[in-house]
Amino acid sequence: MTTPPDTLQIRTSDDVVSVRQQVRARAVQAGLGLVDQTKIVTAASELARNTLDYGGGGTVVLSNIDDGIRRGVRLVFADQGPGIPDMQLALTDGYTTGNGLGLGLSGAKRLSNEFSIESTVGVGTRITIARWK
Repeated sequence: MTTPPDTLQIRTSDDVVSVRQQVRARAVQAGLGLVDQTKIVTAASELARNTLDYGGGGTVVLSNIDDGIRRGVRLVFADQGPGIPDMQLALTDGYTTGNGLGLGLSGAKRLSNEFSIESTVGVGTRITIARWK
């Protein structure tokens, strides 16, 4: 059975918790094992937190995906924040403009089977990740 995509708002810390819960439910529905569930939930948590803290809030679209051979979960995070002026620097382990460890973007990339990022200064950022079974 195909589940339609869900769009969740990310406006508060409670929304970040809700994103984690909904991503886990989608990962279970896709048949991902515990390790893959943990990876996609962790990546989602980092990106939801970044959407809130650096993007000023935004949305995530959660989709179960199926290419006929494998199943998975795709997440698209979007904000209308300040954008990322130096993408290469932002994806470097340890780089942060805040108080974190600087592992959010690079960590989410490592935890995902697919990762793409589009960002325009003054317009916002869109990050798409996927985890496959």
